[in-house]
Amino acid sequence: MRLLLLTLMFCGGIAVAVQPSINGRLAQKTGILESSCISFFIGTLALLLAALLIGQGALTGVSRATWWELTGGFLGAFFVTCTIIVVPRVGTLAAMTAVIAAQLMTGIVLDHFGLFRLQQIPFDAWRASGVALLAAGAAIVLWR
Repeated sequence: MRLLLLTLMFCGGIAVAVQPSINGRLAQKTGILESSCISFFIGTLALLLAALLIGQGALTGVSRATWWELTGGFLGAFFVTCTIIVVPRVGTLAAMTAVIAAQLMTGIVLDHFGLFRLQQIPFDAWRASGVALLAAGAAIVLWR
């Protein structure tokens, strides 16, 4: 099961790397914010259809959510808009390297402190070694 979940995230990583290029091309025809809006609109339609057809939860549960649990859409819109602005100017590899570095640093803090009431996973020497190797790889990729 763990391998399946990690494979799913690997595929998600591919999508995150390809999406800015697609949205950037759309932005050439529509504009930066307009491209973000269209991207989220299409995504919203796809998710609404999936939720209605195969969803197992209840959309009405949103009434029990706290304010900060509703910020994910804003953060996603911010991210997509940033990539539309940055990728055409610095390239996909440099932009994704910055994204991955930020995700790693944030992931360390989230896991170590168990923020958002998630499982607490201490930052240890083993994880530090992995992050250091990834950071070294990022430095090599960005070196000019």
